[in-house]
Amino acid sequence: MSVSKQSLRDLPQVDSLAASLKDILDSDLERIDHARNAIEMARALILQGDTGDPEQLARAMAKDTTLRRPTSMINATGVILHTNLGRAPLSKKAVAAASAVAGGYSNAELDRVDGSRGQRGGHTRDLLRLLIGAEDALVVNNNAAGVLLTLSALAAGKAVPVSRGELIEIGGSYRLPDVMRASGARLIEVGTTNRTRRGDYETALQIHDCGMVLKVHNANYEITGFVSEVSIEEIAGVSDVPVVHDVGSGLLDSSTPWLDHRPPWLGDEPGIRQSLQAGADLVLFSGDKMLGGPQAGIIAGNGDLVDQIRRSPIARAVRVSSPIDAALAATLQEYAGGTVADVPFWRMAAATPESLQDRIENVQSSVGGVIETGASLVGAGSAPGARIETPVLRITGRQDAFIPLLQLDIPVLVRRDRGDLVLDVRAIDPEEDARLIESLGKCL
Repeated sequence: MSVSKQSLRDLPQVDSLAASLKDILDSDLERIDHARNAIEMARALILQGDTGDPEQLARAMAKDTTLRRPTSMINATGVILHTNLGRAPLSKKAVAAASAVAGGYSNAELDRVDGSRGQRGGHTRDLLRLLIGAEDALVVNNNAAGVLLTLSALAAGKAVPVSRGELIEIGGSYRLPDVMRASGARLIEVGTTNRTRRGDYETALQIHDCGMVLKVHNANYEITGFVSEVSIEEIAGVSDVPVVHDVGSGLLDSSTPWLDHRPPWLGDEPGIRQSLQAGADLVLFSGDKMLGGPQAGIIAGNGDLVDQIRRSPIARAVRVSSPIDAALAATLQEYAGGTVADVPFWRMAAATPESLQDRIENVQSSVGGVIETGASLVGAGSAPGARIETPVLRITGRQDAFIPLLQLDIPVLVRRDRGDLVLDVRAIDPEEDARLIESLGKCL
């Protein structure tokens, strides 16, 4: 008992312990908080008859804090749109546009032509009209918000037919039936999990008071075998209420006119322009994902419907900030100006295996390993099942380096496979190759 009392008396003061953390943390508040928590933890250990070093505990807490702060990462997983890493990296023009707006005042809601109050996102809307043929468009903070807002504005208190095979769940807590319930719309399931027919929609529209019909792209899964679904053209042909297509991802044009040819890995990924041409009154899609801009949700199509949605009180709650709007507009300008090669997503996705071979060999010469034929993924619920042939570097038996690589000053995320590390340079800017090799060298 006397040893415990002596140990408790030896515990440091909060201020002195906090001061010892200055080499790790700049913030007084964080240092004091960690010092206080470490002393309490050490006291509890001592009272249990154990030992606890408050300085060691405090320094571990402080290090964890620094590791959790937002920082840039090197994505060596080969997943181009990696949700855990922020999805699509922005083009240099998009970064510059966001920075210019964020660092001062801007014409966020000011019309510089006549000095009147303008509408947020007006230039972005004009670009979308040109690129996808929409009458109007509204930008919100993500596609989930776009779905919720559209359902609430057009179908609150009314029925909404959705194919059973399209009742999606995506990462986090997004489940379409729950979102529909929260919006006030009433879900009407039509068809079966694997087969839905035109008559299923006709029956639902005849029986129920419907506010809209919702078709959802299966962006993160595939149903194969004995399956059938109803096209936008067919639904539009039988529906007397708005037909809304939730595409999820953001492929502006399925013909990819910004590339020399349409890449085979795109499969049946729907294009926004083609969906509107097929008869969708509204198309909902993402600003990041396959569009390659910042995280945002876009509602585009019929002008009257978009205007009705814009007037919803929820619209203001989910609108984007000025820097996000500026970054999205700059990304769309890349498409309008024919410079999509500067959009990182398309530059990475379009890279040939041959163009990546020299880079992966350069990494191999520094850290060893075996080069083999692998596959990169689009990721983030886009082009499900798509695999892009890519040379990868396998480093055998070094899974122990996975966490140390994450904790470097220049952190690197790699894939783990059966105890090995697998590196893919497709999602790495060539300008980062030297940083990648430097980080790998410290752990491998």
